[in-house]
Amino acid sequence: MNRYLLILVVMSIIGLVHVQGRELSDEFIRLPSEKGDFFKTETDDSVGTRWAVLLAGSNGYWNYRHQADVCHAYQILKNGGIKDENIVVFMYDDIAYNRENPRQGVIINSPDGDDVYAGVPKDYTGKDVNVDNFFAVLLGDKSKVKGGSGKVVDSGPDDHIFVYYTDHGGPGVLGMPTYPYLYANDLNEVLKKKHAAGTYKSLVFYLEACEAGSIFEGLLPEGLNIYATTASGPDESSWGTYCPGEYPSPPLEYDTCLGDLYSVAWMEDCDVHNLRTETVKQQYKLVKERTSSENSYYGSHVMEYGDILLSKDSLFLYMGTNPANDNFTFIDGNSQLPSPKGVNQRDADLLHFWHKYRKAPEGSDKKSEAQQKFAEAMSHRMHLDSSVELIGKILFGLKKGPEVLNKVRSSGTPLVDDWTCLKTLVRTFETHCGSLSQYGMKHMRSFANLCNYGVTNVQMAEASSQVCTTFPSNPWSSLSNGFTA
Repeated sequence: MNRYLLILVVMSIIGLVHVQGRELSDEFIRLPSEKGDFFKTETDDSVGTRWAVLLAGSNGYWNYRHQADVCHAYQILKNGGIKDENIVVFMYDDIAYNRENPRQGVIINSPDGDDVYAGVPKDYTGKDVNVDNFFAVLLGDKSKVKGGSGKVVDSGPDDHIFVYYTDHGGPGVLGMPTYPYLYANDLNEVLKKKHAAGTYKSLVFYLEACEAGSIFEGLLPEGLNIYATTASGPDESSWGTYCPGEYPSPPLEYDTCLGDLYSVAWMEDCDVHNLRTETVKQQYKLVKERTSSENSYYGSHVMEYGDILLSKDSLFLYMGTNPANDNFTFIDGNSQLPSPKGVNQRDADLLHFWHKYRKAPEGSDKKSEAQQKFAEAMSHRMHLDSSVELIGKILFGLKKGPEVLNKVRSSGTPLVDDWTCLKTLVRTFETHCGSLSQYGMKHMRSFANLCNYGVTNVQMAEASSQVCTTFPSNPWSSLSNGFTA
């Protein structure tokens, strides 16, 4: 009799579920002896561990926004239940207590935002924020880490990894506060090596930088269980936001942008949504719409690369979710905050110096200092722009030179065929003409095109020496910072 009663109960449950228009998963039909996992749902983190790597690739108070982005990302993951032992943070850490910071010990990522700096683990700071440590951390190779906490992504085959990188970039390259910079081919080789090691189930990579699409375009293959989304396409800038003079603007005491448009879009989405019910794809669509800024001048095109099918995963798999948002069910078409106006990433430093100059009292040391920094930055920019342009004309002639330098390869094709050539030509240029720096990364496509057109290092050296008999000796030069390649 009891057996028949049990059968009737099970059949009643099945019938009830069918009445509601849903199929009952086999996972929920269990004998009493198996009832231990009866109440599990598909969103429970029942298999594997979440890992995260957060990296701000800049320093300097005028780059406030990048470290603010990373600190905000940490708070999202922490609120989502991810343990500090599984979150690796790279940040130069020169912002919170910078003499220019109006709120000492505090970093905010939006005009009315809370402090996002509190509690952030500073695993790798200062000169320990470098390419070698970043790669070693991703690969879980403690023997290759130098300095810092020594924390690495010690993941296994069932684990999920989230990587977020925010900084300046250029075609095929990402900035670091210490030289050399991070080149696209090296990053993709590390990702392939990580996959070959079998130490993750899936990996999601969010990338904020100018020309960010060029980091994965034609380089990140399918089949690695890696999904990447970028703030911008291969040939466009990304944008800072919450900047002085724009709307909405930071509090009056701030002279710098508080965040980046793409980064703020995905993080402010995470702040209010239940990430159990929102997928990576749904967030991608919302962020894409907000970052494009309704196709106005202030915006960029968010891209996606790699294994696009991974975007059907819930964000919960990678970021957890804040219990305070558990009652929020994601529905396509949810309204987002309006797109704030942005400032081209490469102009954010000029904006900072200009606002400091305007606000400083006449005749003050602060006004003179701001004026000097603005002049140095402009001198450096004009020197780089004119030097690269002249090199192109020396090598290819007055008419063809600009065409070669500005050529954009077809979609799906990597920036350059020979990455060693690219790095060699960049190093040769910097030897004669000074460091590219954050601004000069915009010219990386020109150097790549020289390689694609067969320019040799000897030819590059001759042209560079003709063009650059000297270069400005200031904080932007290779005399101070070394070489980016």
